[in-house]
Amino acid sequence: MRVGIVCYPSFGGSGVVASELANHLAREPGLEVHLFSRELPPRLDCGPVQFHRVEIPEYPLFPCPPYTLALASKIIEVAQRQQLDLIHVHYAIPHATAACIARDSCCHGIKIITTLHGTDVYLVGTHPSYKPIVEFSMRQCDGLTAVSHFLKKATLENFDTPGEIRVVYNFVAPERFCKQERPGKEKIICHISNFRPVKRIADIIRAFALINGEVDSRLYMVGDGPEREPAAELAHELGVAERVTFWGNVIDVAEILGKADLFLLPSEQESFGLAALEAMSCEVPVIATRVGGLPEVVRDGVDGYLVKVGDVRAMATRACQLLSDEPLRERVGEKARERVLERFTPERIVPQYVGYYREILES
Repeated sequence: MRVGIVCYPSFGGSGVVASELANHLAREPGLEVHLFSRELPPRLDCGPVQFHRVEIPEYPLFPCPPYTLALASKIIEVAQRQQLDLIHVHYAIPHATAACIARDSCCHGIKIITTLHGTDVYLVGTHPSYKPIVEFSMRQCDGLTAVSHFLKKATLENFDTPGEIRVVYNFVAPERFCKQERPGKEKIICHISNFRPVKRIADIIRAFALINGEVDSRLYMVGDGPEREPAAELAHELGVAERVTFWGNVIDVAEILGKADLFLLPSEQESFGLAALEAMSCEVPVIATRVGGLPEVVRDGVDGYLVKVGDVRAMATRACQLLSDEPLRERVGEKARERVLERFTPERIVPQYVGYYREILES
């Protein structure tokens, strides 16, 4: 089976999941994997995976680079040369649209599967400028998957999408994301995201100011985005700037998570919460908001805690409870690791994708 994977080269969930999936698929007997993106994704292993860069020519006539057309052309080129059987795109726009263009122009026998990751459905995808083409592209696909039951429900509510949407959860490699020993007594609190407004970065800084007043701690902020500078300014205003480290984008986040004591995710919306899952694999308790797909990942009071969006004090209270009670923190962390091993490993998730591929090709 020859499979093409299409994704953004991002540090966010869709790019990470697509790259890790490609890495694992390429190790499956009888599978040949090609990945398309405008840049090399940070977590892609180019040993087993054949990478195809999408070049976007600059031309004065186009004020915005026509990425969708360039991607469709690259898919056509590789699909014809390598005789691809199936294209699996991550994120509906513009990837599903480009794949449909490629198939309908020159690659008539190829099958298309789209994995929906979140904002392509309930934020960007529902904007009047995009909704008609998103809906059309999803209807033209041979298969659709969503990373949570929440996202499946949101898709069915927002779009006319005939046919089945298969829920296939994200996964994490537990041998890489695991607990690590570290020196020092101060507690490490961590957050990882793309620092967009939906992540409510200011809530993390405010919660940490409350936590640090009770527990000797340090905050690691991993990632980058428009909310980074306002967060740094707020840390200065609240007098905790010297206790907050902004790491920027980090490829090997396992090195940081493995040494953390607590993970905070106060998002306004999350379709799944991959960063939370990676923390859980490292035996790091997660305090997150009760939104979207997060309750499908974090069990409140078992392997983490869920609070209302914007309830900074509740987040800080739970954090102080965990950081001040080491046996409790260790017990919750162990349960989190068990949760990952039971439901979210590559050995459990990747075969679901392979089975779905075969199902679509045989239909």
